[in-house]
Amino acid sequence: MLPPTPRLPEARALIEMDRYFVVHAPRQTGKTTALEALASELTAEGDIAALMFSCERAKSAGDDYAAAEEILLKSLRQAAEWSGWPEELLPPDSCPQAPAGTRFDSALTEWCRRSPRRVVLLMDEIDGLQGNSMVSILSQLRDGHNSRPKGRPFPASVVLCGLRDVRDYKVACGGDADRSNPISPFNIVTKSLRLGDFTAGQIGELYGQHTEATGQEFTEDAVGRVFELTQGQPWLVNALAHEIIIEMGVTGAVTAGQVDEAKERLIRARATHLDALVARLHEPRVKRVMEPVVAGSFPEVDPTFSDALSYVRDLGLVKQKPPLEVANPIYREVVLRVLGDPAEQYVMADPRSFVMRDGRFDLERLLREFVVFWREHGEVLIQQENYHEAACQIILMAYLHRLVNGGGQLDREYAAGTKRLDVLVRWPYAGPDGERLVQREALELKVWRAGKEDPLAEGLAQLDGYLDRLSLTTGVLVIFDRRPEAPPWNRRGAFDLATTPSGRQVTVLRA
Repeated sequence: MLPPTPRLPEARALIEMDRYFVVHAPRQTGKTTALEALASELTAEGDIAALMFSCERAKSAGDDYAAAEEILLKSLRQAAEWSGWPEELLPPDSCPQAPAGTRFDSALTEWCRRSPRRVVLLMDEIDGLQGNSMVSILSQLRDGHNSRPKGRPFPASVVLCGLRDVRDYKVACGGDADRSNPISPFNIVTKSLRLGDFTAGQIGELYGQHTEATGQEFTEDAVGRVFELTQGQPWLVNALAHEIIIEMGVTGAVTAGQVDEAKERLIRARATHLDALVARLHEPRVKRVMEPVVAGSFPEVDPTFSDALSYVRDLGLVKQKPPLEVANPIYREVVLRVLGDPAEQYVMADPRSFVMRDGRFDLERLLREFVVFWREHGEVLIQQENYHEAACQIILMAYLHRLVNGGGQLDREYAAGTKRLDVLVRWPYAGPDGERLVQREALELKVWRAGKEDPLAEGLAQLDGYLDRLSLTTGVLVIFDRRPEAPPWNRRGAFDLATTPSGRQVTVLRA
């Protein structure tokens, strides 16, 4: 484990200034670990009683803020008892006799009045509070915060820790995320800190600890591949190492190829973290951001789009900074697999039948078979697809995944505004002398939309650049016709040859 507190360097300074602030990051990034370590360090120094407790159990209270108060106060007391603190530092062991909606405030006041130290409160899983319960608790914190200059005992610093940034708490409480409101419980928040992902150097440091403890090394290429696949997402970094060492039982030096195998195993197993993430894909705010990312189109931006984008970034699904694209290659693959799963159930072809005698994959035959599939099922599948704008890309990806994934791999590249989806098929096979070879086939997917020009010329230029980057001499351009005047479904699927601007001969499929 990396030292947790250096990942939040500003937190200690804000606490020393008696500030109230937010720490947010996606799930499984180390928020709880970092804040627990910070609380322990502060308490051990002797001047502060820093207590971290979870609000998660209060989720069951819903809008019942009286019940939420009771649950939080019990959780608060339990956390203090489990910390091993002496009696004089513990919060009250019974709920105060006060009206509902003021009991949390009253209990904190009584605790701070009795405590010989400054009290710092770190409220983890603050997202667990719902509706009126969230409004009540945060409003009580605001009231106590503002009464401190008048001599009222109250926590010197409060840290709200969860998935979301302050903007989303404002929305949850019925406020406008973009407007200042003097009575909002959020006008006391000084700053919002986001716990960042690991750097490549930190991954090397983390894995280096394993090497020191066991002697098992991670090659430089393996560490680089982990960073490339995860972009430093902490849960993924740890999960890949666990998969390699524990589940796969690798005992020698870990290689980049084993990292790739572990990635495939994680995705197939749909580990809890990945399942929790993709479960969000059909939420309206998430879909509004993710659909143009998958389709390669520009999102429709209006005054509410920034809130949706902020929410999706807080979930960790997309990168924190432009361009708008999925946060890392593992998430990128999982998103398309999940969205394409319904369409994949329609694919009846046998994957083994596409393996040629020399062991290579028959992409030409796959495309011909796809045309038959598209004519028969395309119209129905498009109508059923929730991500309607990206339906064509999702369906072809599902078809490819069903037939390629048994023996090969698919690498997918897509982002909002690119107007395309790039796919690389990697198929390992044995050469004439038994040597291990890898067949690579590149495809680019475009959509011809109503009112737009034929994307053939643009697609050829884009495919040219993709092939140049991959050092390939040929590829496939697939153009889906979504115009009202498109040919009837039983006449779609024409193949043609075309030349890219640099002179490469490529196949064009008009679906």
